[in-house]
Amino acid sequence: MSRLNINNLTNENEDGSPRISGISTFSSAHYFVPPSGTTAERPSDPGEGMIRFNTDSGHLEYYTGEFWDDVIVNNYQIGISTNPAGTSGGLGHRGVFMGGGTPGQTTDMDYITISTFGNAQDFGNLSAANRNGNNGIIASSTRGICATGDSNPTLNGTVFHITFASTGDSTSTGSVYTARRLAAGCSNQTRAIVAGGLDAPTPGVDNNIIECTTIASLGTSEDFGDLTVSRYFSMGCASSTRGIFMGGIDSPTDVSTIDYITISTTGNAQDFGDMVNEGRGLGCASNSTRGILAGGYVNPGANTNTIQFITLATTGNAQDFGDLSSTARRDGSAVASPTRMVVGAGFDGSSFYQALDSIQFLTTGNSLDFGDLVNNAKFRLTGTSNGHGGL
Repeated sequence: MSRLNINNLTNENEDGSPRISGISTFSSAHYFVPPSGTTAERPSDPGEGMIRFNTDSGHLEYYTGEFWDDVIVNNYQIGISTNPAGTSGGLGHRGVFMGGGTPGQTTDMDYITISTFGNAQDFGNLSAANRNGNNGIIASSTRGICATGDSNPTLNGTVFHITFASTGDSTSTGSVYTARRLAAGCSNQTRAIVAGGLDAPTPGVDNNIIECTTIASLGTSEDFGDLTVSRYFSMGCASSTRGIFMGGIDSPTDVSTIDYITISTTGNAQDFGDMVNEGRGLGCASNSTRGILAGGYVNPGANTNTIQFITLATTGNAQDFGDLSSTARRDGSAVASPTRMVVGAGFDGSSFYQALDSIQFLTTGNSLDFGDLVNNAKFRLTGTSNGHGGL
């Protein structure tokens, strides 16, 4: 092992620093500054192990040899249950299931600690009954969101929000988004994205609108761009840099289209690839690397137990992951931590479900039984969590 102690180092022209190779350790009493830049400024021919600071996402990232991935950093506000000595303990990565239908709208909110197994617990109530909100997780590390829905015509653009660290009823902010329901949702730490959906003023008409707002302020949304295909029942997930929208219905046809956007910018979505089959899902979520869509409804009119996945930093078609261990069903929702996705509830055409299934992001294979929701068996609910892939 070599050691190099340096107070100051410049090249012979004193206009920059030379490159030093072969150092096995680096230590400093203060800090070092890695290279930084936007996503667009990533090296065109990176080497495996390169590390940089992404100014779009606000995260350190490294090149795996195939794609750029985030350096995972612990969040000691709530997401880690064993904190450093001298700090208060966290509550673990928390998932909250909001609203839904039985089939009428409900105010139920259930929560789970994603790292454990067991039945959900009661979180509180939505400030108004709601179903058909965003399909996909919208949340920062502290605030969870259910956006849009069909609680009543005056609330279709409303955002319901909760604080993960507490339990209790939600707060609502009205007219944030264009009035719609059954839209897709995703977010990074700061920006909330809603895409597609059924127009509230004109029932039965789907759209391609993508809108964004800031999670901390929840001001009136801004136009982001358009999806490649107008649709509703699409499902969303994200890394800290990229948002994904999977499948849905372009009335009257089910589609397999997967679109992607760069969350920190604005502009129209681009084609990512296609799902394993056409249709909509039971639930969709991601960690920073992999997006998973579980169960759902596929042409020619059947529920499926198929689990499929994509690698967020690449483009290409979805691949088979495994199967749900419980009943094939559709129209549920999902929550996620960096290691696990939990998908739950749903409808099989005749019955509503409370079942929760656990899926490990790192592996492929069938899901495991997690437990059950504590409130009603239902469908078309919204999942949110403080550990999803956009954070």
